[in-house]
Amino acid sequence: MSLKYAVLAALLEGEASGYELSKVFDVSLANFWPATPQQLYRELERLAGDGLIEARTVQQERRPTKRLFSLTEAGRERLGAFAVEPTRRPTAVRDEFLIKMQAMDGADPDAVRALVEERRAWALGKLARYERVRERLLDGRTEERHLREADRVGPYLTLLAGITFERDNARWCERVLTVLDERRAPAGPAGQPSDLSDLG
Repeated sequence: MSLKYAVLAALLEGEASGYELSKVFDVSLANFWPATPQQLYRELERLAGDGLIEARTVQQERRPTKRLFSLTEAGRERLGAFAVEPTRRPTAVRDEFLIKMQAMDGADPDAVRALVEERRAWALGKLARYERVRERLLDGRTEERHLREADRVGPYLTLLAGITFERDNARWCERVLTVLDERRAPAGPAGQPSDLSDLG
């Protein structure tokens, strides 16, 4: 999938500037389709050239002129067709951190633990951001009411996927930290190894 469909989907929320779109990506879409502001601006120009979005210029007092982008009818049709196309294959996980975990046996236990703690903190930080977005989307309603009455539920459902992913990430890190602590404890009657080097 190309970035263009993520941009078109973001514009379903309404007219937005390139800066506003970058914030939408940072908060709502980064959990499954990250993009830099530079990539977004290039894609916006391509989409406008293809007639899938249109831009209008807005003069601002004491601020630079800005361009606002919105979906064209052709853009809505293209996005609607994309939404029901068969997905080619599930996303494959390519994570350098997991390769490090695979190779951790015999490594410095303190260094390994620090990496896991860093990953856990990152997951909890993203989870906190996603929860703030969730509260904003619900706007005081229960989840059931929102899913029943909201004009659009796609953003909420994809947000739930991000929340689930980061919760699982944090739980996995906690499990790894527990295992690391147990392996560093003195060997008990069952002869548990005392550090990571004993895994070999």
